[in-house]
Amino acid sequence: MIRLIWTLSAHTRYYLRRYMPTNRLLDAIRRRPNLKWGIPAMLLAAPYLLIASICTNALADGAPGWLHLVVLWAVWNAMKFIIMGPVSLILLIRARTCDAVARRRMRRQAAVRALGIPGAHAG
Repeated sequence: MIRLIWTLSAHTRYYLRRYMPTNRLLDAIRRRPNLKWGIPAMLLAAPYLLIASICTNALADGAPGWLHLVVLWAVWNAMKFIIMGPVSLILLIRARTCDAVARRRMRRQAAVRALGIPGAHAG
């Protein structure tokens, strides 16, 4: 039974990761060249929050109950985009720090090679 549940959840995750537009956009933002777009992507939460607000008002006025699912979907997507801003900023800082460390290490190794010091390693 646990294997069935595990397999079903894995397939569901794969499907959602592969075919849902917001997940594809967030995956694209998480790549190194696109990390700078995380903060502007937070603005995409606004339309989702507007959809949730409109549906909530309609529900208060007696709209069909299935609109609760639309509200849930819109709030979930808004939260994903709001969270992606700070996460992408942290990932960008980490990537730039790693790049700076690698550049510094390469400069140090080049300086040691240029001096021709035998037996010296920069590692």
